[in-house]
Amino acid sequence: MRNSKTLARIRAGEVIRTCNCGHFIPGFVANAARSGYDCIWLDLEHRAMPPREVQAMLALGHVYDIDIMVRPPTREATGLYRFLEDGAAGVLVPFVDTAGEAARLVQAVKFPPAGNRGLDGVGFDSDFGGHAIEDYIAWAQRETFLAVQVETPEAIDNIDAIAAVPGVDLVFVGPGDLGLRLRDRTDLSLDDAWQRVAEACQRHGKAFGGPTFTPAEAAKRKVQGAQMMVIAGEFRSWKNALADAANTFRDL
Repeated sequence: MRNSKTLARIRAGEVIRTCNCGHFIPGFVANAARSGYDCIWLDLEHRAMPPREVQAMLALGHVYDIDIMVRPPTREATGLYRFLEDGAAGVLVPFVDTAGEAARLVQAVKFPPAGNRGLDGVGFDSDFGGHAIEDYIAWAQRETFLAVQVETPEAIDNIDAIAAVPGVDLVFVGPGDLGLRLRDRTDLSLDDAWQRVAEACQRHGKAFGGPTFTPAEAAKRKVQGAQMMVIAGEFRSWKNALADAANTFRDL
């Protein structure tokens, strides 16, 4: 049972060096770890991946000692905690708009008394039953995390209550969907939303973060107190590398 680098960074008040991936690329895990990242955000909301491929990616996270945070395609309780059983360090659940929704997610992914997660104790996360149940439960409560994604005006309006929910470890701003839904709001900009999240998380002692793909954006969010910085991913890397290589042909 490995310890979470994400949670270690949160507890130390440090930046969580994060990148994202949405495809079955085993080498991505190895190279992200070698490059010094703490966490890979594995996106299964917008990408399809067979369960065995997901399990392989999660196992590689343990081999190379890097967290993998799964953004799942479901909110069904057994579907959520099975990712944890298969080795995910945490889950990032999209479109969490209310404190009630956040509380139900806590029930799904935390063991009693914090939640109501089902107990197996012989999955990959417990070294296939290699630990006493009480030790395994204590480890899971301490070393796995729940991140909730806020990406609607309703979520921002409810952000103080969401951040206050016990068992929510991190609030993740989704600027793409949030920016899309703020186009008709004259009273709330995307920067205002980030600031509201920052203030609510500071009040309730919660970490927050989100995509920060440029140095300027990362620096701006760091000043606000963000800890999870998502910098780089396979789409952007492929796009930039292919464009750079294509310039070689033009030069020829």
